Order: sequence, then structure tokens, then C-alpha cells
Amino acid sequence: MGIIAWIVIGLLAGIIAKALMPGKDPGGIIITMLIGIAGGLLGGWLGKVLFGVDSIDGFFDLSTWIAAIVGSFILLALYRLVTGNRHSHRHA
Repeated sequence: MGIIAWIVIGLLAGIIAKALMPGKDPGGIIITMLIGIAGGLLGGWLGKVLFGVDSIDGFFDLSTWIAAIVGSFILLALYRLVTGNRHSHRHA
């Protein structure tokens, strides 16, 4: 797959991961897009390393989408853990 396909998959996977995770995110749409793109790449890599499957077979392959969504979900959860503490403390 080309880089444009990965960007499209990452963008959509980031939106899906954000929809699946309830709660407010500290970042906006740009952060969600970047997390989605990185999550797609992370998901593909984890699928290959942990399970020995080639999860990046093609744009319309279900395993590609699942890997991208799982990777985006992981990165979004980590992002919330790291940045959530900063925004929850308010100074009087």
C-alpha cells in the first residue's frame, strides 16, 4: 500500500477509535488525525511482530482495518493518560 492509503486508513481509524472511547479528549481533530496515522502504522507493526500475520495486505482487507483501529485505540488511550493529568488540575 502507498503512503496515501495509509494516511486515509489512519485518519478513519483515528475517528473510529475516538468514537469507541467515551469521554472528552484533550486534543482536537489534528491530534486525532496524527494519532490515527501513527496508530495505523503501530497496529500493522504489532500484528506482524506479535502474531506473525501480515496485517497490511491491502486497503480493503479487514485485518488491515482492525490493526489500524487497535493501534489508534492504544495510542489514543496513552495520549489520554499522558495529557489528561495536565488538563484536570486547575489553578484557583
